[in-house]
Amino acid sequence: MTQTEIESLERAVLAAVAPPEIEEMPGWLIGFDSSTVGRAKSAVPISHDAPDEVAIDAIAARYVARSMPAIFRIPSIDSFDSARRVLDSRGLRECKPTQMQVAATRDVLRISGRRDALVSTTADDEWAGVFLGEGFDPVDGASRVQVLRRAKDSLYASVRDDEPGGANRVVAGGVLSLSNGWASIHGMRTAKSYRGRGLASRIIATLAGIALERGYERMMLQVERNNETAQKLYARCGFTVAWSYAYWEPAA
Repeated sequence: MTQTEIESLERAVLAAVAPPEIEEMPGWLIGFDSSTVGRAKSAVPISHDAPDEVAIDAIAARYVARSMPAIFRIPSIDSFDSARRVLDSRGLRECKPTQMQVAATRDVLRISGRRDALVSTTADDEWAGVFLGEGFDPVDGASRVQVLRRAKDSLYASVRDDEPGGANRVVAGGVLSLSNGWASIHGMRTAKSYRGRGLASRIIATLAGIALERGYERMMLQVERNNETAQKLYARCGFTVAWSYAYWEPAA
């Protein structure tokens, strides 16, 4: 990807998870947040050129000044080898390997399932309930709902159990953020007892349709490397890996 694309993509990520405070340094975006969402409370480079040690220390000092742990989101590419050594020497540990995935919106729409998810401009309590139900950490779920609700102009998709005899409640959800030339997918959740029914594909297809209608030709999402179920879903929907990254945070 070009440096312009990398920067626009990282800016789109922070627009979607919306930290209360974002600071910029040359080549970096720094999110400050007390949530459990790593993307909202970490520093990320907006260029894949090798950063210098001075920048890393300056960023760490900004977190210390706010009594927050210094967390970095670092691409797993050769140009950041030196940065990783510096972070390791500062007592940070590498964790949560994650992939940045991208796709052409038209491809996602062509491959994905039915476009019949409900879409709202607000994240009501029924939508939020998916994050708090069986199979999810309630503290992390509440934190993620708070972060996703803060974003401006996001759209919230849901699928209800409206089959005969069903509970008629929201059982799957997701978020679409449109920013910096990217249609980004976040907050994909399906209630534990409803997984494997194609509900996530319906949400992705619905959101891809909206993105294309609004002129967004590119989509992106982030998924942890060890989440094999989600990896397979996104591959079926046409997403491919742009690059991988990992978080660097203070050792426990």
